[in-house]
Amino acid sequence: MGVFNKIFGAKTESKEKKVLPWIPLNELPQLEHIEKKSANKTQVIFKHSTRCGISSMVMKQFVDMYNLTEKDLDLYYLDLLSYRDVSNEVGYKFQVIHESPQILVIKNGVVVKHASHGIINEIDLAQFV
Repeated sequence: MGVFNKIFGAKTESKEKKVLPWIPLNELPQLEHIEKKSANKTQVIFKHSTRCGISSMVMKQFVDMYNLTEKDLDLYYLDLLSYRDVSNEVGYKFQVIHESPQILVIKNGVVVKHASHGIINEIDLAQFV
């Protein structure tokens, strides 16, 4: 069985799933709150399409690489298919053209960095803390 498991990739260790301190973004009034809080603490919005394979891949990579805490910044998760009105308003309010997946880094009420697709994981969020 040992050779069989090695060939077919049986898992010998159980790996715990990493959970980030996501704050669900699902209501329009939250955007005002995010804007105000950004005066004192960096706010990050991750827009994710649950039906897109690329978005899922980028999300998994983001989660695997994430190494900050709730003290560093607030991390919002937006399921843009379920909350399309919120997703649209994010673009209007913060003056960023919609893409998916997409990340917005907000400080002092404005987006100081944004990216989409694979470029998301090239952003060093620690520099914005």
